[in-house]
Amino acid sequence: MHRIKWTDRRFNFDFPAGLYPEVIERIRGTPARLEELLAGLSSETLTTQADGRWSMQENAGHLLDLESLVSQRIDEYLAGNSALHAADMSNRKTYEASHNNVPVTTILNAFRTARHDIVHRLESLDAGVFERAALHPRLNVQMRLVDMLFFQAEHDDYHLARISELKKLLWERR
Repeated sequence: MHRIKWTDRRFNFDFPAGLYPEVIERIRGTPARLEELLAGLSSETLTTQADGRWSMQENAGHLLDLESLVSQRIDEYLAGNSALHAADMSNRKTYEASHNNVPVTTILNAFRTARHDIVHRLESLDAGVFERAALHPRLNVQMRLVDMLFFQAEHDDYHLARISELKKLLWERR
């Protein structure tokens, strides 16, 4: 069985919007989980690419790169937009960032700060805001704010799982 590519994933947003506190907790926890996964690894290990794909450090950098999109989409929900801003599916920002050329602590600290700001912002919103919906351009579905956050948490987990896969693969190569 092969791992399902992110772009091939489909989602069911059939849960109540009242689950937003639990979804925020998933969002809040990603920096700690990411830091734990990368702790104690050498720079060489963190920046090793396998199978022509991103290194562990590049996966971490990609999560940081998308924080601005999450923030922009929250703005769009608050403004009552009917559609969300499309993600750059070419991931140009991540490729151009050269994440392997900066200390991993720089990426981790920036991600923790950006994610903290998003969580703080979400916690200040009234519960009804999480029911607001807008069209997600790639999935072509109406997505409530709580759904977008769930989608983001799933994306975080996708990349955390990839980092775990890389750790296992690189350990087996030793």
